[in-house]
Amino acid sequence: MDYRITHQTTYTYSAAVALAPHDLRLIPRSDGHQHLRSLTVQILPVPQGCSTVLDAYGNHLRRYWWSNNLTTTLMIQVTSEVETYCQNPFNYLLEPWAMTLPFNYPQRLAHGLHPYLSGAVDPVAYQLAWETLARVDGAVLPFLSELNEQIYRTCQHQIRETGAPWPPCLTWSQQAGSCRDTAVLFIHACRAVGLAARFVSGYQEGDLDNPERHLHAWVEVYLPGAGWRGYDPTHGLAVSDRHVALVATAEPADAAPIDGVLRGQGVTATMTYHLHIQPLS
Repeated sequence: MDYRITHQTTYTYSAAVALAPHDLRLIPRSDGHQHLRSLTVQILPVPQGCSTVLDAYGNHLRRYWWSNNLTTTLMIQVTSEVETYCQNPFNYLLEPWAMTLPFNYPQRLAHGLHPYLSGAVDPVAYQLAWETLARVDGAVLPFLSELNEQIYRTCQHQIRETGAPWPPCLTWSQQAGSCRDTAVLFIHACRAVGLAARFVSGYQEGDLDNPERHLHAWVEVYLPGAGWRGYDPTHGLAVSDRHVALVATAEPADAAPIDGVLRGQGVTATMTYHLHIQPLS
């Protein structure tokens, strides 16, 4: 699939502020599943400088900085054209030893995957994971499909534009949540059974009859023999060529689309955004 994506974000401040450096994570990645064909970034006020950064997780981001001039608004518009390739999300062969859980990643691989395996697991997600695993007799791919489908069937999707993801116990008890909430629930469940999982921020094609679009979040799981493979519990889907990934991180806080600091006293900010995703093929 080919897509043209225009994502405009505008911040309006209650008083004039000076802008400290801001990191932009709205640049589609290029890898074996998708290719960034073109990119245009427009920013007002115009930055004084820009650097390209490869972060600790291998994501491509840009850092912008300004002079000390004051402003009451910040507008960032990113326009990209992306080609996606993954028509069949199950076109791979697992390593024979990785078809049934629990298994242990080889030591060198486990060392590199440590950020995606470590950390406290929510007890509710732990119980959900092991109950799901028991139903599929420990089989890896049925576990992931069943977990994905169960979260999709149980949790009503909500739009929540700002704020940190809810704890998995809250998402599961309320049987509702935003895409980032259900993604975090899925991640905790995967880590509970020893599967490396990471948070992905990006776009999903959505319903072409509905013009409303939002930034999306899903999960990638590291499967030996297949590498990182995406699962989207918001839609109950294995990720294919209808998703466009921006960044992938161990923790959602490191995937914030725009991250920066203001210099001003007692200033509040209002954010508005417009997102247009146009299939070209």
